[in-house]
Amino acid sequence: MKIRIKGDSVRFRLTQSEVKSLSTNGEIYDSTNFVGQVFSYGVILKSHADQLRISFENNRIILEMPETTGKVWFENDIITYDHTLKTTSGNELYLLLEKDFTCLDNTIEDQSDNYPNPKLS
Repeated sequence: MKIRIKGDSVRFRLTQSEVKSLSTNGEIYDSTNFVGQVFSYGVILKSHADQLRISFENNRIILEMPETTGKVWFENDIITYDHTLKTTSGNELYLLLEKDFTCLDNTIEDQSDNYPNPKLS
């Protein structure tokens, strides 16, 4: 799972096995170990969620996805889910959850579990 944060947007990208795990188990997590602290992040399915929602507490970002949508995500061709929400400070926060495709250019990262890029066909 990859996350990209830029300004008021947070983007999560999941490989094929991660989407399958999320659809099957209802949650997926990862973490980054910094000196003296751990930053963790994850995606969970929530029965009461009607849109993507996000929280940040104790060095942890959790993206919530509607359970009915997430349970079938692995089986369908939908690539992305997104939602813009108003924060308590009045700004807008853009959330994006997507399937991770192989890159078009050469990269050193392992892409064996990424979705095939349709632009490479």
